[in-house]
Amino acid sequence: MDAVELSRKLQEEATCSICLDYFTDPVMTSCGHNFCRECIRLTWEKAKGKKGRRKRRGVFPCPECRELSPQRTLRPNRLLTKVAEMARQHPGIQSRDLCQVHQEVLKLFCEDDQSPICVVCRESQEHRPHRVVPVEEAVKEHKLKLEGDMGHLREEMAKTEKLQTREQQALAEWQKMVESQRQNVRAEFERLRRLLAEEEQRLLQRLEEEELEVLPPLQESAVRLGQQSAQLADLVAELEGRCQLPALGLLQDIMDTLRRVQEVKLQPPKVVPMEMRTVCRVPGLVEALQRFRGRLHAGWRKGPEVTTALSAGDITLDPDTANPELVLSEDMQSVRRGDLRQPLPDSPERFDPGPCVLGREPLSSGRHYWEVEVGERASWALGVCRENANRKEKGELFAGNGFWILVFLGGFYNSSERAFAPLRDPPRRVGIFLDYEAGHLAFYSATDGSLLYAFPETPFSGTLRALFSPLSSSPTPMTICRPKGGLGDGLASHMGHCGLLQNVLP
Repeated sequence: MDAVELSRKLQEEATCSICLDYFTDPVMTSCGHNFCRECIRLTWEKAKGKKGRRKRRGVFPCPECRELSPQRTLRPNRLLTKVAEMARQHPGIQSRDLCQVHQEVLKLFCEDDQSPICVVCRESQEHRPHRVVPVEEAVKEHKLKLEGDMGHLREEMAKTEKLQTREQQALAEWQKMVESQRQNVRAEFERLRRLLAEEEQRLLQRLEEEELEVLPPLQESAVRLGQQSAQLADLVAELEGRCQLPALGLLQDIMDTLRRVQEVKLQPPKVVPMEMRTVCRVPGLVEALQRFRGRLHAGWRKGPEVTTALSAGDITLDPDTANPELVLSEDMQSVRRGDLRQPLPDSPERFDPGPCVLGREPLSSGRHYWEVEVGERASWALGVCRENANRKEKGELFAGNGFWILVFLGGFYNSSERAFAPLRDPPRRVGIFLDYEAGHLAFYSATDGSLLYAFPETPFSGTLRALFSPLSSSPTPMTICRPKGGLGDGLASHMGHCGLLQNVLP
């Protein structure tokens, strides 16, 4: 018997016929067959459950020969326990290690066919001209190749994981941007709904006041005319009756009757203008929406709600607040970031390290609008901040620290509150609108009038200052400029971004 056959026999002897695995705690029945203790117990328990109470209590059939055997006669087989342990530690030659044709151990490797062969295959006509090496040598060579392939695959896997992480981040950012825009849309339409509700109440109140003013005189005139009509009807009936009387009856007291006829005079009602002063006009709603947007228009009513347009000359840069790397123009209308740090005195008012500068003019009430030319700059930041905000802040500037700014960087724009989608056409000119009392701060593209971002309503307190930051070095400065057409054609055109306004503006 060769080694292969001996190994196979050893495995068969060490294998339980019930679980088909190596013996675990083997026991021998009275008929001489061996099983795992747990396997034979479960088998007999199952047989007992199926057949109920057996005629011979405690006697069960052997799973192999069906000979009846008392359960109490199971004897531990310690020798078989050792054999099973040896077989488990040394499984021997598996079928996959044998040649399927010659049943010989595969000791060689054919380089031409890239497959293991046995010594008999080596001498065959098929493999005799081929390059053959020992299996061990082939294993070393192919192991090196596999390790190289694994290194390459690990690199590819790392790239894939990096791309996956980037895509997940992009997905999260996109979801964030969508949610931000969703909140922005909801907030804008909530403001519009609130405005329309206020306009509705205002018009209804005016109608009620006009009704209380006009209705009583009309009712009084109607009652008076009714009384006059009744008196005339009585007099006409009297005259008709007198005309039916004989001659003497008709002439009796005729002077009194004629006198009363002569005294009849129609009292016309007071003239009440029937044209209503309160009219629900769509242009009226447009004006309300225009006031809500904080913009001027040719057809607006003059009043205390007119927005202040801050432009070149109205708003100037404060050099005492400028970061030492910022270069300001002589007229204090432009700022750019230079390459060198200027030797300027340090003070609490000066921004450092943040590359920012403030406007000189305080903003503590009313509505204000200003425009800044940013040109083709790749980065900038605009907004407002509190007068007492910490200008030595090293971290991110956000509303909690008294900064409300919009940042444009690398084709994307965002605020410290939210992240936003990339801009298809970055604006060359940005308009900033501030309604202090309403807590409204919005940014517009003064180029096409589109809304870039509106901060959630914020109860501003204290004095605010306009903030400008070039962020990166560039020969193109940021310049405060005069809005076109009063408050800017771009801002006025944005009034039509809603379909309703676009259709009804005069």
